[in-house]
Amino acid sequence: MYSSPAKHPGLKSLKTSSVPDFKLVLNMHACVFCVCVLVRWVEEDPREIMQSVHECIERTCEKLCKLNIDVSNIKAVGVTNQRETTLVWDKDTGEPLYNAIVWLDLRTQSTVERLINKAPGRNKNHLRHKTGLPISTYFSAVKLRWLLDNVDEVHEAFLSQRAMFGTVDSWIIWCLTGGKNGGVHCTDVSNASRTMLFNIHTMDWDPELCRYFDIPMEILPSVRSSSEIYGWMVSSDTPHITLRCLGDQSAALVGQMCFNEGQAKNTYGTGCFLLRNTGTKPVISDHGLLTTVAYKLGKDEPACYALEGSVAIAGAVVRWLKDNMGMVQSSSEIEKLAAAAGTSYGCYFVPAFSGLYAPYWEPSARGIICGLTQFTNRNHLAFAALEAVCFQTREILDAMNQDSGVPLTQLKVDGGMTSNRLLMQLQADILCIPVVRPTMSETTALGVAMAAGAAEGVGVWSLSPGQLPHVTSERYEPQINSEESEYRFARWKKAVQKAMNWETTEPCYNGSGKSLHTGSDFSC
Repeated sequence: MYSSPAKHPGLKSLKTSSVPDFKLVLNMHACVFCVCVLVRWVEEDPREIMQSVHECIERTCEKLCKLNIDVSNIKAVGVTNQRETTLVWDKDTGEPLYNAIVWLDLRTQSTVERLINKAPGRNKNHLRHKTGLPISTYFSAVKLRWLLDNVDEVHEAFLSQRAMFGTVDSWIIWCLTGGKNGGVHCTDVSNASRTMLFNIHTMDWDPELCRYFDIPMEILPSVRSSSEIYGWMVSSDTPHITLRCLGDQSAALVGQMCFNEGQAKNTYGTGCFLLRNTGTKPVISDHGLLTTVAYKLGKDEPACYALEGSVAIAGAVVRWLKDNMGMVQSSSEIEKLAAAAGTSYGCYFVPAFSGLYAPYWEPSARGIICGLTQFTNRNHLAFAALEAVCFQTREILDAMNQDSGVPLTQLKVDGGMTSNRLLMQLQADILCIPVVRPTMSETTALGVAMAAGAAEGVGVWSLSPGQLPHVTSERYEPQINSEESEYRFARWKKAVQKAMNWETTEPCYNGSGKSLHTGSDFSC
């Protein structure tokens, strides 16, 4: 299984895993660095993405040989990826026309405002009935519109019918299946549903949505199920191996084996992504959540939908404390600092570095730390940072319970941050329900490997309920009373309100009436 860069602003990691019988044989990774050319701009080099993919393929094959595993026995490869990160490339030369614009990039705020102005009553949910999504900087159509408007190379390639659009999965698959020499230009339903150009009811690109964004349909990839053969790799190391893909959060849902309606998982990476399986009918949220296609495990299988709460900044706040503030030398030290304090001592941290995603969808919010006293030290700040991740998850879970009408009784978790035992205990305390962490840490890789291996024509294993393996887990029970949890959560909500409306579209002035600039292409 090959997976695209995980969501880490500044530094990304590409991993490969081999999973026979749902057991991890080996794990390889290569770093992909983010490019931040302006304030709130986040990009990746598409060439570097593919370089890391090829590096992982080569190292994986070498390691398998050392383990006396014949590479020719590999039956399928699955690609999992950042769903909204947007690329455009030249189909004739095979070269990218611009860097990939990453999911949490905020350059498109003015584009979003223009698109919302087109909607009746300036309603950002105007397209939700078809897409399940609000108009936001988060999604691919807005990023693609910006590229067409602002990058001459992209506009010219479109006019000469050379442009191809895709999320990271499409780019990787196109390159691995031959690129300009016959590469397959496709994506799966889970990725397509994050573009705002895909109708989640008809399960296809929607002409009306494309007209709204003024996006030419001919540059879009074909849409496939999440578990079928898309094409064959042309690499000399791995010839004749089939490919398929699944968006990262959908892959984690499958890897956590949340196949039944009402089951949910939360992935803690750079951001937090809580998905709840809603079955074969999409549920449109009344409480700020996204409706997304979770997966479609075969061409003739029904699509399965999910309610999703997306949090932009989770693990990224730990990286910020390390890299920007110099509080620690490594991310693992945060747990020790927080444990030494055992409390935030009334300090609350709202890490709205990229605005606030679900359930607020408020791009004007900015990060704040409040409740400081002379007694506050870095240990309290570390604790407050971990609590912030848990509080954001609590907000998502509350919204999800209201939408579904059936409260979740436990939460399955995965992702890099779940190795932090203090965080997991805090999460159980703040949610007032058990938190369950599988001992198999690479659930996203497992999920896409499961989908790849179950595809028609591959048939390595079945995803039938009776044939799924048991996965051992650790369980964290709440250790504080609900009154204490509610008190802390109410204080957090108060802090969130203070973080709102910091960014405006109006120019700022100093005392002499001169305009102040923020160092980006936005007003303050």
